[in-house]
Amino acid sequence: MDGKRTIAIMTSGGDAPGMNAAIRAITKTAIYKGYKVMGIKNGFKGLIEADMKEFGLTDVEDILHLGGTVLGTARLPEFKLPEVQDKAVNILKTYGITDLVVIGGDGSFTGAQKLSHKCEEPKHNYKCNVVCLPGTIDNDLACTDQTIGFDTALNTVVEAVDKIRDTMSSHGRCCVVEIMGNRCGDLSLFSSINTGAESLILAERPESFNVDKICEAVSDGVKKGRKCHIVILSELLTDASELSKTIEKRTGVSTRPSILGYIQRGGAPTAGDRMLATKMGVYAVDLLEKGYSNQIVSIRNNKIVNDDIDVALAMPRVFDEELWAMNDILSI
Repeated sequence: MDGKRTIAIMTSGGDAPGMNAAIRAITKTAIYKGYKVMGIKNGFKGLIEADMKEFGLTDVEDILHLGGTVLGTARLPEFKLPEVQDKAVNILKTYGITDLVVIGGDGSFTGAQKLSHKCEEPKHNYKCNVVCLPGTIDNDLACTDQTIGFDTALNTVVEAVDKIRDTMSSHGRCCVVEIMGNRCGDLSLFSSINTGAESLILAERPESFNVDKICEAVSDGVKKGRKCHIVILSELLTDASELSKTIEKRTGVSTRPSILGYIQRGGAPTAGDRMLATKMGVYAVDLLEKGYSNQIVSIRNNKIVNDDIDVALAMPRVFDEELWAMNDILSI
């Protein structure tokens, strides 16, 4: 060991556009401040397998605009086991990793939380500062107003629904568009407002899954001379194909399902996601330099802030009632 502090970076859970921008910002800032940087492949799985390499400036030279994550990602359910966490701490010790940045969602944060606390156990007593960045298209973390990847996914959905509307309008059809979100309705709600969807079904509002009301809206739209009807459906709530068949049977309006799927995760990050990821990445290194640990970096009221992981994960998620009411008004 050369005595230099070493920052390791990993991406975990589902990939999100902007992760590479964060990796770049962390790497460049850390090298500027004199740290050694290690890139861990495939999240916690790569950590316990010691699958990592030293990262230099050339490794992040042309990744700012790329979607996905150059470090790769994987899920490791067995990381909840204490013996697996012990193995991870021993890998940190072996490679002299003094600081760790985890980019991911709530599952990744839970793993980071357990790892941070495991380092503090008397049998290890190993000082490794852990900081997390929120990277997920779902925007389902209560501690932050926006997650890295959400803006890009939203723009992808808006573009797709705009194109779907073109062809539905040409044929006078209805379309049920299933949107990702993992039972968080932000992506669906924002998409509905930005595409002018006529109906919206959200997990946060069970009453929104009212087939009678949706069919009534479709039939009413025909009477008003609407060329098409878009139903935005948050994933995991019902089967889009079956709902489409029901709408068509009850209204007589030709109805098609469209499940956007993984295209919502891919693609070059927007300028908004690049900026957010960059700010958070630089902020994370600043926290580590000051000795902070067990932290999550967030943005609230347009300001980058940090919270203890234990506190952040316990924050209750608040649904945006004002946006819901706005969407309801605009969908008439």
